[in-house]
Amino acid sequence: MHATKRALLIACGLAAAAAMLPLSANADNAAWPTKPIRLLVGFPGGSTPDIAARTIAEPLSKALGQPIVVDNKAGASGNIAADQVAKATDDHTLGIVINGNLTSSKMLYPKLPYDPVKDFTYLSLIATAPLVLVAQNNLPSGSAFFDEGRKAGDKWNYGSVGIGSVGHLGMELLKTRVPGFKPEHVPYQGNPQVITAMLGDQVQMGLIPPGVAMPQIKAGKLKAIGLTGGRSALVPEIPPLSDAGVKDFNLEVWVALLGPANLSKVAQARISRELEIVMKSPDVRRKLFEQGWQAVGTSPDGMRTRVNEEAAIMTKIISARGIKLQ
Repeated sequence: MHATKRALLIACGLAAAAAMLPLSANADNAAWPTKPIRLLVGFPGGSTPDIAARTIAEPLSKALGQPIVVDNKAGASGNIAADQVAKATDDHTLGIVINGNLTSSKMLYPKLPYDPVKDFTYLSLIATAPLVLVAQNNLPSGSAFFDEGRKAGDKWNYGSVGIGSVGHLGMELLKTRVPGFKPEHVPYQGNPQVITAMLGDQVQMGLIPPGVAMPQIKAGKLKAIGLTGGRSALVPEIPPLSDAGVKDFNLEVWVALLGPANLSKVAQARISRELEIVMKSPDVRRKLFEQGWQAVGTSPDGMRTRVNEEAAIMTKIISARGIKLQ
């Protein structure tokens, strides 16, 4: 009888403990967020970072049980929004940033109001895309393009969306990989303007995201010389620049999610848990792919490693080329 009573008590205890598990999990989930989340994007509505932000905002909002309000704070190549994220204290402000905000801004802006290393909680890379070296359609393809470029010297120009942009720094990096290749930089307000300049014979080339470049390439008005990296499922028909003889040249544009350095541990854990599920969603991956992005999703440590590696490369090229904002 005594043994039976003890077994019954143990069984009751186990049942009670099991019953408490969902309550504990629910309590943990309810601990954050407690109000709508503000997602700052440093670029205007309709820009590629904005579209990526809105693609993940809806499913992440459903998972977290609170609205996510996308707030566009365009200006200074995304640094205005990044600074507001760094200084946020409400535990409900996050931000979408691009490469430059974390890898090159500190070198380019001597008075940058935030520290890319110390002032943020890195959460995850969201999506990446290679760049396409796009050229005028009357120029040769493959390695012959670079042979022609060497002969042209500084008479050839390339366009980018501005000093310090990935397209600018990428082209300067490319010049170090192709000895004797010396096109001059011409900055524009956006990639559509770079494409217009190519079509109008003001510049010969530019490093352009596939989503922007492909319509003109498919129409036969511009030519794809190659991708900055290996082959990509985004544009499988375009070969890597290594096929044209360019070695050791891997470069991508990317968007990432981060919070301020003071973001609470419970918020970090909840976001990481839910974002991992969101980034594996076939619907999210399809939508990003259609926008010209390859969905990735990383751990905070994975994001930090990527940032550190690229920052070292960009710091070296900025210093070696003496690049300064005018």
